[in-house]
Amino acid sequence: MSERIYIAGIGIISAIGNNTAECLDALEHERAGMDATKYFSTIHANEIPVAEVKLSNEALSIKAGLPRTSTRTMLLCMIAAQEALKDASIKNIDKLKAGFISASTVGGMDKTEKFFNDSFKKNVAGDLHDVVNHECGMTTEIVAGRLQLNTFNATISTACSSSASSIMFAARLIKAGILDVAVAGGVDALAKFTLNGFNTLLILDAQFCKPFDENRNGLNLGEGAGYVTLVSEKVAATLDKDLYCGLKGYANANDAFHQTASSPDGVGSLLAMQGALNAAGLTANDIDYINLHGTGTFNNDLSEGKAIEKLFHPRYPKMSSTKSFTGHTLGASGSIEAVFSCLTVQHNIIFPNLRLETPMHELPYTVEKKFLTDVPVKNVLSNSFGFGGNCTSLIFSKI
Repeated sequence: MSERIYIAGIGIISAIGNNTAECLDALEHERAGMDATKYFSTIHANEIPVAEVKLSNEALSIKAGLPRTSTRTMLLCMIAAQEALKDASIKNIDKLKAGFISASTVGGMDKTEKFFNDSFKKNVAGDLHDVVNHECGMTTEIVAGRLQLNTFNATISTACSSSASSIMFAARLIKAGILDVAVAGGVDALAKFTLNGFNTLLILDAQFCKPFDENRNGLNLGEGAGYVTLVSEKVAATLDKDLYCGLKGYANANDAFHQTASSPDGVGSLLAMQGALNAAGLTANDIDYINLHGTGTFNNDLSEGKAIEKLFHPRYPKMSSTKSFTGHTLGASGSIEAVFSCLTVQHNIIFPNLRLETPMHELPYTVEKKFLTDVPVKNVLSNSFGFGGNCTSLIFSKI
């Protein structure tokens, strides 16, 4: 049993960088990753901006050490998970109970869509190799095997809270003594199904998104992967490196309001945030920064904003949505933002909410507009709220 859970390693690939150092540099210099598509094929290429990882599948396969036939999701997953595990510098991991908890909503859909299109071409039958890794669990199994994280692995798919929930689940496994080490997070690649689906819901912005702005007009879809290496107290004591922070609290809740919309008064968001505070033994006044779910849609930002008002009034911590950099990476968003939260605690920095011009009139507070340094940060709350009302909040704390 482990009373405390620590973050020993982090790894990420996103539209703003192919590793942690590149992403941090982009955040510091306020470089967003949204643009017209280059590698992702869609009829909306010139209409809807996306936050695409700036590498082809061929380049990703070399970086990941996986076959070129691998799904883009699997390639992104391997790159970020490898970085998180290597960064943790755990010796003799083969003698520990080590697991891999990964999240995805897309899985191998990019290859399945290729198979679908190929199967309709004249004299061409789709290649069945394109569909064997369709389901989300195949990515987890193959990457876990390559990284030799085989004591326990699981795949979580709870929409946009998926990877935050995978981190929470990994922490619980370590606390229960089932694992000593867990690489946890999530991954999603761009796919026609998701882009067309979100477009049908009329919640994609034809411009670069501006979360928590009065004139916000929707989200930009993104892709990427983020993973953290969680360790028990026992393992942490053996490491010859500085830990990033502790995972002090976490909670999951569901407002069961609507299939794709948050409840207007933020019931699920409030329950998740309050539950995470309770688990951490903290109060609202102890939070120094909130990494907002902040998608840029009218409904989501208002719902989350109202929940924050109820919980934190009258003292509001600094807050921002880093989706203004990475776009909304769906099942990967919670873990990508967990990586950013760890960096916030480690470096005492606050990330800006890009493109904010007019604060929301419904809220008595606003978000940060500039990159801030030398800000005392002891506790960070990271929010991830998904379709179906599934809400997860994590708290990362200075050791």
